[in-house]
Amino acid sequence: MAPTPAPRPAMSHSSAFLLPSSSSVAPAGSAYALVVLNQRLPRFAPLLWDRAQVRVCADGGANRLFDGMPELLPGQDPDEVRARYKPDVIKGDMDSVRPEVMEYYSNLGTKIVDESHDQDTTDLHKCVTFVTENSLIADKSNLCILALGALGGRFDHEMGNINVLHLFPNNRIILLSDDCLIFLLPRAHTHSIHIERSIEGPHCGLIPIGVPSTSTITTGLQWNLDNTSMSFGGLISTSNMVVEEDVTVISDTDLIWTISLRHHS
Repeated sequence: MAPTPAPRPAMSHSSAFLLPSSSSVAPAGSAYALVVLNQRLPRFAPLLWDRAQVRVCADGGANRLFDGMPELLPGQDPDEVRARYKPDVIKGDMDSVRPEVMEYYSNLGTKIVDESHDQDTTDLHKCVTFVTENSLIADKSNLCILALGALGGRFDHEMGNINVLHLFPNNRIILLSDDCLIFLLPRAHTHSIHIERSIEGPHCGLIPIGVPSTSTITTGLQWNLDNTSMSFGGLISTSNMVVEEDVTVISDTDLIWTISLRHHS
């Protein structure tokens, strides 16, 4: 008789970090690192900046910060905004950041890490490695890396960013745009995803990238998966909808979870 497999450890997920400051604070014990990539800043960039303990610009992300943060705070003096929202580090192969932007932040004390010698990894990969290997955050046990501008723009850049999720499966990394967020659900865990209805949903998806899933089980969705197989060229769970406050997922392979973000006037 085959031995009973050991139960998988549970992993909980929440987007409470996106709740307005008036209604929530970052979950107790959480540590956030913010990575700004070279796409338009989402509307909630100032909120996440204030929640983060470490802020890193990936190469041309420094341009987006320099140009975009004053646009998100139109009632404030642009020079004061730029000085206040100063990254701790600019890191990457430095082929996109404008020289005057790099000089501006360098004069304010931002650390510049030029990795132009490394053309085998993406700028997001470089930034995640930097955050996870350096002591900018002493206790990394509850570290969550929030990547702004990781979705949209060139498709190959998007796929490179999604690949980073698979390269760092033991790290919590969330890719964000104005319209949605995505993160990895490692197969070694059972997953409980708490839905913050005021800011996210209802549209969602579960997508196996790279390896087919022969068995995925969910609860809390309009169209739940019941020991369902998923693969490219076959069924994948897109345009699904959350119908409960908590969604559970168990799968035999790593899955990408994505959920839409609500736009408020």
